[in-house]
Order: sequence, then C-alpha cells, then structure tokens
Amino acid sequence: MNIQEINRYLEDIIDTMNEGLLLVAPDGTVLMVNKAFEELTGYKTEEVVGRPCTLLHCDACETTLKKKGALWCSLFEKGQVIKKRCSIIKKDGACLPVLKNASLLRDDTGVPLGSVETLTDISEVERLDQEVHQLSHQMEIKNGFHGIVGTSTAMQKVYQVVQKAALSDAPVIIYGESGTGKELVARAIHLMGRRKEAPFVQLNCAALNQALLESELFGHIKGAFTGAYRHRIGRFEAAHEGDLFLDEIADIPVATQVKLLRVLETKQFERVGDHRPLSVDVRIITATNKDLQEMIDSKRFREDLFFRINVIPIHLPPLRERIEDIPRLVNAFVERLRERTGKKITGLSPEAMDRFMSYFWPGNVRELKSALEYAFVIAEKGPIGLQQLPHPLVTEPSRSPSGTRESQERVALIQALRQSNGNQSEAARILGVNRVTVWNRMRKHGIDLKKVLMP
Repeated sequence: MNIQEINRYLEDIIDTMNEGLLLVAPDGTVLMVNKAFEELTGYKTEEVVGRPCTLLHCDACETTLKKKGALWCSLFEKGQVIKKRCSIIKKDGACLPVLKNASLLRDDTGVPLGSVETLTDISEVERLDQEVHQLSHQMEIKNGFHGIVGTSTAMQKVYQVVQKAALSDAPVIIYGESGTGKELVARAIHLMGRRKEAPFVQLNCAALNQALLESELFGHIKGAFTGAYRHRIGRFEAAHEGDLFLDEIADIPVATQVKLLRVLETKQFERVGDHRPLSVDVRIITATNKDLQEMIDSKRFREDLFFRINVIPIHLPPLRERIEDIPRLVNAFVERLRERTGKKITGLSPEAMDRFMSYFWPGNVRELKSALEYAFVIAEKGPIGLQQLPHPLVTEPSRSPSGTRESQERVALIQALRQSNGNQSEAARILGVNRVTVWNRMRKHGIDLKKVLMP
C-alpha cells in the first residue's frame, strides 16, 4: 500500500482508534473528529465541526486574554502537549477526566496549519486509584465481619441489620460514638450490596466550611470561585451507581442541608458555578455521633432531611457496652501490628488485659488501637505490661457505669417510663424531650418496655 492509498483510507483508519481525535484550525475551529470522539463526548460530528474547540470547556486549555497576532492558544506557541491530565465537559454536562496529547501541524515553511489532539478516557483509572486509596486506609483488619471484630450479642444484632440494609437501596444512617467503627459498617453495607462493583465514595462533612463542602459534594466548574482553576467532579458524581458515605452528617450547615435534600428528592444536582442539572443514581449512607432529634428541636438540623436519611438506622454500641469483644480486638490488632513491625510481641500481660477490661474507653475501638500502637513502640518483645501502656490508660479511674452520661441517660429513661406506666409521650414530658427522642433512646439502649414495666 503506497502513500496515496493510505491517504484514501485515512478516515477509516482514524475511526478505528480508541482515543478521541479532533483536528483544529489555527483560529480554533474544529475541522474533523473521529467516531471515538463522538462516543467519548456525546457530540455528533455535525454538532462539532465548524464550532470552536472551547465547547469542550477543557480546564487545561490556556487561552490568552490578549491576542498576540494570530495566536490565541498557547499550543500554537509551545507546539506540543504531552500526557496532560485534564477534564472536559461532555454534551450531557458530565465531567470526564481525560489524558490529552496535542501537536501543532505546520507546512513546509513553518506556518501553522492547525493542531491534532487526542483524548483518552481515564475515568476508570481514577476510580481504581480512589478505590485503592480507600482500601489502604479502611481495611486495616482482615478478619471479622467485613473487617469488624466482635461476636458479642450487641454486635450480632448490628450484623443482622447490616445484612438486611445491604439488600436495600434505602438510605442508611449509622449512629455511634466517635471511634466505634461507623466507616467500617458503611463499607460492609457497600460490599454486601448490589452496588458493590460500583464506587464507594466517602466524605467527612465536619472538616470543611460551607463553600468547600458544596464543592466537594457537587463539584465545580473552572472559574466558579477564586482558586477554582480546574473543573472538579463532586462526590455525588463520583459515586454514580454506587454508595456515598457522608460521615458527621450533623455538621452540615443548614443552607447545604437544603441542597442535599433536593438531591435526595429529585436525584439531580448542579455543580457550583453551573446551571445545568445532572442526574445521579446514588445510595446515601450517613453517620453521626450526635443526637439529631435534639438538633432538630434547636433548629440546627432540618426535620425533612432527617426523615429522608433516617430510613434504616443502625446503632453501634460503645466499647464499654461490649467488653467481651475486647480480647478479640486486642488479638486482631496485635497480629496486625506484629506483621507490620516485625516485633515478637505475644500480646498483653494478665495485668494489662485486666486494665483493658476495666477501662472506660471514651475513644472506643480507635482508642484501643492507638493504645496498642503506642505499646508496640515502647515494647520490644514478649507480653505488653502495664508500664508499656499510655499514661491515661494506667492512671484514669476504672469503669464506673453509674457515673457515665450514657448510663445516666438510660437510668433516667427507665425511671420516666416506669413513672408514666409506659406512656412514651408522658415519659418525654418528664424528661423534657419529644416523643421521637424517647423512642430513639429506647432503641439506642436496647430497652424492652415490657421488661421495664415488669413488677
């Protein structure tokens, strides 16, 4: 085949490419695209040819504000762009991460004739990168129920609800003190559900102010605000067809709660700085360590949003209410730390284990893990003794159930229920809360009304 025959079939050859290709004139007008470009962007050839290449809103394009002669794009000065990661906006408004290569075409005298650009879809690569990052941070314990260690009665009840929640697409909310493992429960729901092959995306809502939080949730377009130098895909868009885990949901500002409620109701959202609605299919999992009903009473949390997310509640018990799981947790973490450090540490001495069993654990499983990490730094081999534990763990008073806030709350609730002869509305009046709070606390503390009222 000679060069003339190759040129004759050049269009067919280009259409076999997996990468999207476009040919751009010196004035920025699109001259030609291939079939892969159509599939990548959603634009048909006739919708693109003759229009400026800026219709893709590529956030890596550097156009000059002041024309320098006939040059309007920095590519015509640089001559080449190699493996540039950027994002484009498809016809349907979706943001697509791509790898761009571009070269300037010149005639024999060096005059620019145009440019040829290729776009490679890297959305799957970015998804896998995110998945690896999440797994490396969250799947720290290999054994147990999807990484959750514990066989106590309280945890068995949690596992049953998790299994049922995983089979549903309804919103799930996980209640529990800090350090009880809410993230692991959220991931377990994802791994056991029908969306397990799709993304699992999470966001801590307490770590950001309102502007940044909305950008993280919904994404933004280039130039939406100061510092928005590139298009950004939000967590909703990244979690499409998968699960979105919003931790510390109680810390979302009220204004953002309104926008979140709209997404849950309409399954549509708009990026910050854009007006085009995007559709999304996402199952929401939320978590909090606060009493949302009390926040509703004080107008800090919207009641309509609460009813949207509180469809399947899961209550995680604090570690002090499942002390029988402590030896298993210790063994699991010691094994993990032994593999990581290479130290020949056999576990806890009887005195140290007694202290672990009697300590209050305000930081729950996270604090227990941190205590063992500290001990592995201090100890060299053999069993870990009291002298190798963190100072607060050794010096703080032992567990005193009657003196804890949780226990006081439970005792007060039982007394109110007995005083009201089981009438939850009357019990709420006695406690100075509403009836829903009484109901939530009964579930939280595992209170059986029939047993409470037994003589």
